[in-house]
Amino acid sequence: MTQTRTTRPWTGLAEATRDEADAYRNGQDRPLGGYVLVMALFAAFVAGAAGLAAASGRRLPDGIGPWDLLLITAGTHKLSRTLSKEAVTSPLRAPFTRYASTGGPAEVMEDARTASGVRHAVGELVTCPFCLDVWIATGFAFGYVFAPRATRLITATFTALAGADFLHLLYAKGQQAAEA
Repeated sequence: MTQTRTTRPWTGLAEATRDEADAYRNGQDRPLGGYVLVMALFAAFVAGAAGLAAASGRRLPDGIGPWDLLLITAGTHKLSRTLSKEAVTSPLRAPFTRYASTGGPAEVMEDARTASGVRHAVGELVTCPFCLDVWIATGFAFGYVFAPRATRLITATFTALAGADFLHLLYAKGQQAAEA
């Protein structure tokens, strides 16, 4: 005896979800299932950290001052570029990406692998500094709840690195102007 939709209520929902995903893709390779998993992992991280904070009696900071906001902002920028673009961190991205070309100074351009929906979705995440910003800034925010002094040191370090990068670029621009 075969099961029908009346005995398997999720079949109709699964088919409708698949049809909607196919319509959205419009013939393109869009790993929606992988995106769902990545979003679920992010939500689990946030829920777990919030639960741990509540269970341990940690309180949210009274506020984030302008200096801390600057550190989080610049530190997030630098760490996301380091993880998503720098040649030296390419071994971390290699399982999910393929080298495409060189990028900016000390940076590479990579494409997400398309072997599976999850691998492709993670590949897009780890090659996109804008996408990583959400994860990193959230991690720093929880850092201010659990270990504010260490988090300030880490964000200050990455802020200094971001500043050094801009100074290198200004120096190179000055060299080019002097040679012209």
